[in-house]
Amino acid sequence: MTDADNADCPRMVLIVDDDRDVREALAEVVLDSDLKPHAASNGREALELLRSLPARPCVILLDIMMPVMDGHAFRAAQLANDAIKDIPVSVLTAHADAQKTAHEFSADAWLTKPVPLRTLLDVIERFCPASCAEATG
Repeated sequence: MTDADNADCPRMVLIVDDDRDVREALAEVVLDSDLKPHAASNGREALELLRSLPARPCVILLDIMMPVMDGHAFRAAQLANDAIKDIPVSVLTAHADAQKTAHEFSADAWLTKPVPLRTLLDVIERFCPASCAEATG
């Protein structure tokens, strides 16, 4: 795969969650799915990481309740930044009404904690299709 192909199909997932165990578990699933996980423990770290990555992730898995910069503040900053506003976001929430929360965030998808593995894989595949890697690899 060339660098240009990698830019068109980065197969990266940004995981933003303050719970280290959740980040590590999600990163393991992402890695097992032949994707590249990147993780941040809060929204501020996620914004800094987005500025430094060589390519944009195909999806952001975003927790809501976090210290320093929560999911609401991150999403507002993301939507205000033309360079990253169109990166799809799936909110991660323990709230019973995850769909409503996703709507409030203008998110593209939602995942309810604890996240069922099949549901997580379906969301990742929706935004990071395997066909993209096969087409460029």
